[in-house]
Amino acid sequence: MVAVTYEHIKTCKQSGARLGLVHTPHGTFETPAFMPVGTQATVKTMSPEELKGMDAQIILSNTYHLFLRPGHDIVKKAGGLHKFMNWDRPILTDSGGFQVFSLSDMRKITEEGVHFRSHLNGDKLFLSPEVAMEIQNALGSDIMMAFDECPPPDADYDYVKKSLERTTRWAERCLASHARPHDQALFGIVQGGMFKDLRKMSAEHLTSMDFPGYAIGGLSVGEPKPVMYDMLDCTVPLLPDNKPRYLMGVGSPDALIEGAIRGVDMFDCVLPTRIARNGTLMTSSGRLVIRNAKFAEDFGPIDPECTCYTCQNYSRAYIRHLIKADETFGLRLTTTHNLHFLLQLMRDVRQAIMEDRLLDFRDAFFTKYGLYDNDRGF
Repeated sequence: MVAVTYEHIKTCKQSGARLGLVHTPHGTFETPAFMPVGTQATVKTMSPEELKGMDAQIILSNTYHLFLRPGHDIVKKAGGLHKFMNWDRPILTDSGGFQVFSLSDMRKITEEGVHFRSHLNGDKLFLSPEVAMEIQNALGSDIMMAFDECPPPDADYDYVKKSLERTTRWAERCLASHARPHDQALFGIVQGGMFKDLRKMSAEHLTSMDFPGYAIGGLSVGEPKPVMYDMLDCTVPLLPDNKPRYLMGVGSPDALIEGAIRGVDMFDCVLPTRIARNGTLMTSSGRLVIRNAKFAEDFGPIDPECTCYTCQNYSRAYIRHLIKADETFGLRLTTTHNLHFLLQLMRDVRQAIMEDRLLDFRDAFFTKYGLYDNDRGF
């Protein structure tokens, strides 16, 4: 028995993008899919019922943060992450690697794993492939990620090569220590920085290990988007057609569309929820910063074309007032809108693939969104 399987539905004749289904122990989700991020077993300000109402089919949680608090043992005692947070649809957990490696002045990398200090209280902690698997097995997510190093985008060739080789050895250790392969799928993560030959080397090593799915890591970490797309162009064709492909940490509308065109099935990012809390909104005509004074007497919706709860019930003027006054309800309204916007975008992308017109959809969306204008968009 395989915990997670990919079912191919259709390939877009115009773009080569693919439509599919990913089957998991907690249900099936449609791809290409955007996964809202619930770092600490919650998507900030949102209830599970609200997420379901906007058709979020899978969410992501964070191994590092749940390891620190409340602790994976407590989550396991609660019956696993699904029961702990009252979410009965699929969950993906990352390995914690990205968070640990972002603590550049608080950690030390060895072959065994990573020694680091908690960002909460400075406690000395340790994460390794075996520990990352133990934590994720306790959490009980449907999709687990292998423990890897995400090198900085400006790392030189020699560093990235050594990092990649260690990540490959860690992937083997993850497979060996994964205790629940029949009900939790472990995905490998392709690394290699901005070097095509290293990306190819990583993909070849990982695909030989026959993971149930593959992620593309180390992108969207500060490099220009054309560089990211170039890396996708060389990497995605190296991954198996019959397994899910996941581009980590990507959530801007343009990158979601371009990623889907290149054959990516799954995306996640904190972008829509993080910028929502700062009062920045995604609309069908581009970015809108609700704090701006020009919205003080604007009694229209954030986006006249949007069908989300926020746009159907509240004005720009009211939401601006809430954000300026630091009212929690304002954060809920902006987060609701941004998540709905991206989930609707992915529905539109899937429909465009079904109708063999994804390139036409991209051009129309980019033109309206202002993405052909360097001063607009994200």
